[in-house]
Amino acid sequence: MERCVECGRWPYAGAPGCRRCLALVDRIIEDGYQAFLKELDLEDDVAVAEMIVEEIKGYDWRVVDGAFERLTCGACGSRRGRGPKDCPPCELDEGFRYSAREVDRPGVMPRNEHAIRVGAAVLRNGHRHSPRALLSWQIGFPLVLSGYLPSTPEAQALRARVNRGATYEDLAAVHVPDLTGWPTTA
Repeated sequence: MERCVECGRWPYAGAPGCRRCLALVDRIIEDGYQAFLKELDLEDDVAVAEMIVEEIKGYDWRVVDGAFERLTCGACGSRRGRGPKDCPPCELDEGFRYSAREVDRPGVMPRNEHAIRVGAAVLRNGHRHSPRALLSWQIGFPLVLSGYLPSTPEAQALRARVNRGATYEDLAAVHVPDLTGWPTTA
């Protein structure tokens, strides 16, 4: 698989610092949001986004994240749920987003969709997470996109290596994602 021409990492893994990789992660959300609008023949406007975030539980997580992306936090001025960690409304929105539905794609391990959702949230909002969590998802996200879901011991082993100071380069040499079926160009 080709690496990102901008950052040299596996596709998606350079987010949030790599503009191109971040665009790939954002595209996962945007494609889901646009498909929802098209299916219901809705216009993409603030009123629709506000309706979605009022009743998060009834919508797919991509739809909810897409709606948050269209709304501005009244406290910090960032996209809702994406502001600084010390912004109370963004902190609430970050938590509320997890009440949306997660439906696993056909042919993937159960809970894979949850892993994609968490990984996308971390990669899109690296400033809200620890450097270790960010690195873990930079390695793990391309793998879960391929349909793989690490076992608890595998995830713990990755975390232990990160905690001992492993770098992206150390870990990427071991893990080679197969992103068949996922866009790797933005």
